[in-house]
Amino acid sequence: MKKLKCISYDENLDIIDVESTLTRGLPGFGIVGLANIAIKESIERIKATLLNCNFNFPAKKITINLSPSGIPKRGSHFDLAIATLILLHNEDLQDFFVVGELGLDGSIKSTNELFSLLLFLSAKVKNARVIVPKSIALKASMIPNLEIFGLKNLNEVIEFFKEKNYDKFKFSQIHPLFENPIILNDEIFIANQNFALDFSDVKGQENAKKACMIAALGMHNILFEGSPGSGKSMCAKRLVYIMPPQNLDEILMQSAYMSLNSSECEFSQTRIFRHPHHTSTRASIFGGGTKNAKIGEVALANGGVLFFDEFPHFSKQIIESLREPLEDHKIHIARVNSKVTYETKFSFIAAQNPCPCGNLFSKNLSCTCSEVEIKKYKNRISAPILDRIDLYVAMDEISAKDKASLTSKEMSQKIFEAFAFSKKRGQKEFNGKLKDEDIKKFCIMENSAQEILNLAISRYKLSQRGINKTLKVARSIADLNASEFINKEHILEALNFRIKNAL
Repeated sequence: MKKLKCISYDENLDIIDVESTLTRGLPGFGIVGLANIAIKESIERIKATLLNCNFNFPAKKITINLSPSGIPKRGSHFDLAIATLILLHNEDLQDFFVVGELGLDGSIKSTNELFSLLLFLSAKVKNARVIVPKSIALKASMIPNLEIFGLKNLNEVIEFFKEKNYDKFKFSQIHPLFENPIILNDEIFIANQNFALDFSDVKGQENAKKACMIAALGMHNILFEGSPGSGKSMCAKRLVYIMPPQNLDEILMQSAYMSLNSSECEFSQTRIFRHPHHTSTRASIFGGGTKNAKIGEVALANGGVLFFDEFPHFSKQIIESLREPLEDHKIHIARVNSKVTYETKFSFIAAQNPCPCGNLFSKNLSCTCSEVEIKKYKNRISAPILDRIDLYVAMDEISAKDKASLTSKEMSQKIFEAFAFSKKRGQKEFNGKLKDEDIKKFCIMENSAQEILNLAISRYKLSQRGINKTLKVARSIADLNASEFINKEHILEALNFRIKNAL
């Protein structure tokens, strides 16, 4: 019996032993071990490939076992491990993970989910030796804890295992994105140098720009309210370009989640931006599927921005379902064959008009909405959802006197300095994602700030969540001012950004 290793594509990402035996008897080829149809189809695919490439197909009874046999397996990435066991059944195969799909010409291909499997494998097994398609070997070699070998076709597979010249196929090059990293507290960060959308395009709206800087630094949630064309979407779409640099784990996780979405992805210096339409289904936003759990927009936005434009037009069910990912920063998806938990640490940005017609804030246009219509429109967003919003911005009406001010590059530099300041105190999480115990540790107030907060609690009946949100926002404002402690001005500014309905 010969054995190689692979990894299953399910909620547990189990390590699978691919075992083979070639015995005397009537020639046959079978796969056992709860393999799905994609793996079963590999029988004909591997046969045709070996014959097309002029390899001898053994005239024996071939049995492939995928162990543990009680775990369902799926995915065409088992092809290469199975073909290698048949092709080299007389060779001494060492302990390698082998993943890849076979083409009929003997080429080794990648699959959409393969990169995410490698990312999750690195968390389960330390210093694993992995054979992958050469097309993704460079990118895969950047993953920690993995020793990557890239092979192009079956001829190279034979050379690799027979001659054991492993160094020839080893990939350990540095991806261009990681050539000039930033080191903060012994942690690697990759700065964003891409400013495709610039805040210099946004004329006026200084209050909104300040709110964007606070939200970007602390990954806070923000609600823009204003007339159509006031710049709500412009500000939201530019936020990812000024956010703090990503660390290595964030970049890898972003790529892994995109791979789960069956998307061709590359490492990116810019944080992710997801913008679902208000007609999107609940399953597409939160994840779902019939039998297997599929990733949704909420999880895909992890580490970046999730933008809901025309917020009140989303269905009531979708709006209320935001409670868990906004509060716990996780989302649980349970289906018949799988249960999955994804991280949802993102900056939630929502935009809405002040009324159905959009002219309530306008000085030049008259609003045609009745009080009942406005109340019905506003009531689509419940108080518990509003309580989870850190910053509220009423957008100013556009004026001919409005001018450009800061560029995205200048804002990004200020945010990076504040981000580095927060790292010096040993803080690992963004201010907006701090846990209750971390708030006590990092959000230390001066006496005058505590007095103002106590007054606000008494006057506005702040909930405990509202108090924590105010402290987190004040912490970000203090960081932008390089202040070790939260003072009176920081608390007042944080309270000024609270939603008036939530005060």
